Amino acid sequence: MTDNPRRPRAVDLALACHPAPTVAVTAFAVAMAAGAGAPGATVALVGAAILTGQLSVGWSNDWIDAGRDAAVGRPDKPVGSGRLSVAAVRTAALSATVACVVLSLALGWRAGLVHLATVASAWAYNARLKSTVWSWAPYAFSFGFLPLAIALALPGAPVAAWWAMAAGALLGVGAHGANVIPDLQDDHATGVRGLPHRVGGTATSIGTAVALLSATGLVVLAPAGPPRAAAAGALVLAVGLTIAGTVLALGGGRNRLPFLFAIAVAAVDVVLLVLSDWVVG
Repeated sequence: MTDNPRRPRAVDLALACHPAPTVAVTAFAVAMAAGAGAPGATVALVGAAILTGQLSVGWSNDWIDAGRDAAVGRPDKPVGSGRLSVAAVRTAALSATVACVVLSLALGWRAGLVHLATVASAWAYNARLKSTVWSWAPYAFSFGFLPLAIALALPGAPVAAWWAMAAGALLGVGAHGANVIPDLQDDHATGVRGLPHRVGGTATSIGTAVALLSATGLVVLAPAGPPRAAAAGALVLAVGLTIAGTVLALGGGRNRLPFLFAIAVAAVDVVLLVLSDWVVG
């Protein structure tokens, strides 16, 4: 594989990092830290740590999957299509990992270790677990413990409410399903047999919808006190986005919109989190 001189390598590197989830997760983390009243320097450091972690995960995915992506002819993958060398994306992934370790520990050892555990979990998915019945577990772990990592970075090192972590885990499971559904056929051809591949597209689509709606339900109903007036509207919006994503997913094909709808549901939930008392202590 060789880099394509007609396109700047920086553009292909940006495409190889899985930009949509990378930007979304970073923005969600920044919003949660800022909404919890973190000082500006802490908010910036949280954003930098989360961003480098997401970059390392995205680039490692395209590095590890380069052969599989090439085998099925994925034109949207800069490495698999030959526009970007494996060496380039591997170097980017490892460099981002080093930066992530430094920035995460700068948040404090508690927050740093929790965040690094979430990144390690995502790497485990890329390296092996995506092809097992436990493919959903790294998503649940990484998204579930992300609120805890952010909370521990705040002054006084408080913790995240149990329901915030549970909602994060459910969002992770939903994101896994929505992300995998368009690739089921290609994954079968290259020997990837995660849980969605074993239960099929229909069951995965329905399970994804249940996970996303359950996450929103937790964020609306679990906080102490009566739900805010805005929560009802947010719940309706999340239901509509979930239904739309599920219908598109059941239609089959390589449609990436269900994954974007899942990200939109997560965005709704993050807004609800910011408006609630999700930090304890």
